[in-house]
Amino acid sequence: MAVKEFWQFVFLGLLVTLLGAMTGQIEIALLIFMLLWLAWYFINLVKLVRWLEQGKKYSPPVSRGLWGHIFTEIYHMQQRKRRRNKKLVKLLGRFRESTAALPEGVIVLREQGEIEWWNDKAGELLGLKYPQDVDRRLTNLLRNPEVMEYFRKSDAEKAVRFPSPVADLKILSLKIVPYGNNQKLVVVRDVTLNRRVEEMQRDFVANISHELRTPLTVINGYLENLLEDCDDLDAERLQHTFQAMQQQAIRMRQLTDDLTTLSNVDNEKVGPRSEIVNVPQMLGSLHEEAQIISGEDKYTLVFEVDSELFLRGDPRELDSVFTNLVVNAINYTPAGGAIRVRWYRDDTGAHFEVNDTGIGIAPYHVERLTERFYRVDIGRSRHTGGSGLGLAIVKRALLRHQADLRIDSEIGRGSAFICDFPEDIILLKSDVMPPAPTSMSV
Repeated sequence: MAVKEFWQFVFLGLLVTLLGAMTGQIEIALLIFMLLWLAWYFINLVKLVRWLEQGKKYSPPVSRGLWGHIFTEIYHMQQRKRRRNKKLVKLLGRFRESTAALPEGVIVLREQGEIEWWNDKAGELLGLKYPQDVDRRLTNLLRNPEVMEYFRKSDAEKAVRFPSPVADLKILSLKIVPYGNNQKLVVVRDVTLNRRVEEMQRDFVANISHELRTPLTVINGYLENLLEDCDDLDAERLQHTFQAMQQQAIRMRQLTDDLTTLSNVDNEKVGPRSEIVNVPQMLGSLHEEAQIISGEDKYTLVFEVDSELFLRGDPRELDSVFTNLVVNAINYTPAGGAIRVRWYRDDTGAHFEVNDTGIGIAPYHVERLTERFYRVDIGRSRHTGGSGLGLAIVKRALLRHQADLRIDSEIGRGSAFICDFPEDIILLKSDVMPPAPTSMSV
């Protein structure tokens, strides 16, 4: 196009020169020609400027020759740029959607550690606010010595843990991932649950060691006494010694039985056995056992049982659930107190409820009651023979029956433990047991 424009200019120049020679005014003819040519270029420049100033909404100016080609090419370049921009906008939108869906917080830092961008989760975990915190140093916002030391060392292989700046009970993990041109990607996670699990594992090891060491120490002490003074012991002292050793052995056996039950519930990969469970009959036996266990403490034991309400599930696991809750109520209710057990149905399903007038539980203990070996009062639990595994077994057995455990308690007023069973495992006596035969008179 440029070559064509050049030859067109040469041809017109020669034509003007010939006309000027014929009239004897060559200089004037060439001057007029150059002025007209420059005017045409100036007009097209004005068109170009106005078009660019008006923006992308207007079509390119109409022109001929090289200028027409320039207008067309610029227009095509604009179109290609718009298409690329649209793709970039869509890509950016998908990127934001994907990062918003991440369970971790993501922060993009510049070379000197200034914040360039973050996703919603990072803003939630660290309390970042837009646009105030853009271009600010992350370490200046967090002001945590461990985080500042981590940034100073820039150890990308490890993560640092620190308390959340917006929630006192949360623990966060922060890790730096280098990328690009000296930029850094910061990944922030909420590891509060991980910390809880680690604490539970440490507590489990400590508690199981203590629970086994105590009875073994007692038994070993008695055995040493027997070996040293076997000739001087009378029958009464021997009987007392053997009874004490038996009690400690029973305590260890109960602990191992509870651990075995809990392990079986945890490791069972399939659902519970789908058997018809006669809950009213089970609770009738439990009522008798509860009266025996309460002994001379004169508890007021009230059982309100819907005799028509059965369940489908594992009888052994359900019996463990009911027994643990009732025995706990007896152990933690002072003598003369009242214990009310209800088995009923409403619009939401079937419910097993144990209410007592016991010592009650503080709110900060309630959420941890179903952890293994967790005790509100360690001394009292061991005095009553509890292993600290009963409620852990209850929770896991209920989960295998798609049931939930609710706990409502108040210090000094007692506690309520409610098991909520779903509708799909509820059975009625009339549906599973044939009606009793009636005698006919002749």
